[in-house]
Amino acid sequence: MGNTFGNLFKLTSFGESHGSMIGGIIEGCPAGLEINEDLIQKDLDRRKPGQSKVTSSRKEDDKVQLLSGILEGKSTGTPIGFLIPNNNSKSKDYSNIKDVFRPSHADYTYEEKYGLRDYRGGGRSSARETACRVVAGSIAKQLLNNYGINISAYVLSIGNIFADEKNVDLNKDYDSSIVRCPDNDASDKMINLITELKSKGNTVGGQIKCIICGVSPGLGEPIFDKLHADLGKAMLSINAVKGFEYGSGFSGSKMTGTEHNDEFIVENGNVSTKTNNSGGIQGGISNGEEIYFKVAFKPVATIMSKQNSIDKEKNNVELSVKGRHDPCVVPRAVPIVESMAAIVLADHLLRNRSSKL
Repeated sequence: MGNTFGNLFKLTSFGESHGSMIGGIIEGCPAGLEINEDLIQKDLDRRKPGQSKVTSSRKEDDKVQLLSGILEGKSTGTPIGFLIPNNNSKSKDYSNIKDVFRPSHADYTYEEKYGLRDYRGGGRSSARETACRVVAGSIAKQLLNNYGINISAYVLSIGNIFADEKNVDLNKDYDSSIVRCPDNDASDKMINLITELKSKGNTVGGQIKCIICGVSPGLGEPIFDKLHADLGKAMLSINAVKGFEYGSGFSGSKMTGTEHNDEFIVENGNVSTKTNNSGGIQGGISNGEEIYFKVAFKPVATIMSKQNSIDKEKNNVELSVKGRHDPCVVPRAVPIVESMAAIVLADHLLRNRSSKL
């Protein structure tokens, strides 16, 4: 089971949704980095359940306990260990699906691969695990800030409702919107849509857009570890993600070379490009422009309607689920997207320090 992500800056996570705790070990963080624990907790609070009417009603404080690798507020260069207790799991909510496979969940595939599964909230396949990524990502963001690199993600769409990107100002506190959309008009419509679907026991998906500023040219590897490939792997490893595109993405396939090419210009000795269809990455390596990408999330698989499925004995069954589930996972996924992007960038930043004399 792949529980480790990264090469130099890397996270190994452990724990299950309804176990006593989740946690992880962060390796490769350079010594001497000032660690702001309040910022870590702030990011965890943005991800935790129970924060609004459009999220799961599960109440978890998600208070991180930093165990090692930090002395007097600074990283020591040794592994940073941490724990996050699970305080509000209700395993009895899942007793009726112990021997039944939920449609579009990982139940069936886990059973086929391992011969058993933790049916309590999905066990290790639960998005509960992503809290560990947020801890590592928050520390990675603090490392990147020392190099002037800033990562911002926001909800671009919920269902068929899209933010007008002309109205997006990332300097504003868009976390004041419970759907984390910087377009106020679109935000209100998104909230109404999620609320309506929640009342019907249904769910909905959406997209998150992420913008990374301040990345100098040279991050990324030219062959298998291309920067966009690692970002894609990071995003596609997040629960419920169905798609990733960077730069012009699929729309670039409709363009001609003269339309798509980003011409270089020099102003006051600084190299830039007239356009940025490349999304800040060329040949797998950052070129100094903004890196931007979109991540598509499917509707949450747990719905309150009756569904047809099968049990372990391969009998046809009718399934009704109980429990506390998100009607839309997208708003809570914003800090997860930021965190996984930060881990990738921090890893490539450290790797790049050995690329030349």
